[in-house]
Amino acid sequence: MWKVDLHSHTIYSKDCLTRPEDAIARARRVGLDKLAITEHDNLAGALRAKELAPDLIIVGEEVMTTQGELIAYFVKEEVPRGLSPQETVRRLREQGAVVAIPHPLDSLRNSAMGMESVLEVIGLVDALEVRNARCVRPQDNLAALQLAQEHGLLVTAGSDAHIPFELGHCYMEMPEFEDEPESFVDALQHAKPMGKESPFWPHLLSTYAKWRKRIKPVPYGGVLHSYGKR
Repeated sequence: MWKVDLHSHTIYSKDCLTRPEDAIARARRVGLDKLAITEHDNLAGALRAKELAPDLIIVGEEVMTTQGELIAYFVKEEVPRGLSPQETVRRLREQGAVVAIPHPLDSLRNSAMGMESVLEVIGLVDALEVRNARCVRPQDNLAALQLAQEHGLLVTAGSDAHIPFELGHCYMEMPEFEDEPESFVDALQHAKPMGKESPFWPHLLSTYAKWRKRIKPVPYGGVLHSYGKR
């Protein structure tokens, strides 16, 4: 069985300072077999990481819609933020991506869809994220699991790591799969969410990263990374 973290970020996200190289090194140290890089509203970090570690990385994107975030795997073309959930799903489906709702019922996170919006699109997605290590209230993860079971959906889990320390805190234990959507979905049907929530203090580092990029862009890879920009 593989250990697969399906939610993480690097310096290409507005609230993260982790370089792809550091995320890859940490992922290997904690025994991850696959790591999905799911930057906020861009593919740049995932594509960079894929170049560095093609055997490890799944290219994903976490997209802010008009009603909260969606997350997708095996994304080929970047989908912009600010579209309706339905249009976002349509664009992801057109390229064969696997679509899920991250931290769907997180009661403390503005980017979470919440029950009403989730129910509007639950029939359009493949899975719900039911174990997110950054959910401060474990009962919000449990509620997501119960909802997925009620609707017969697949489930995912991930660390939502914004610093290397968090990688692997939540993950999927799943059969090996090929680097393509169909094999991934087949493996998810026999997968189990594992791990536990992270401590609260990494959230403070995400806030620091946002302000750091606002005050002074951070150089990486020949590009200055500022708040909200790659």
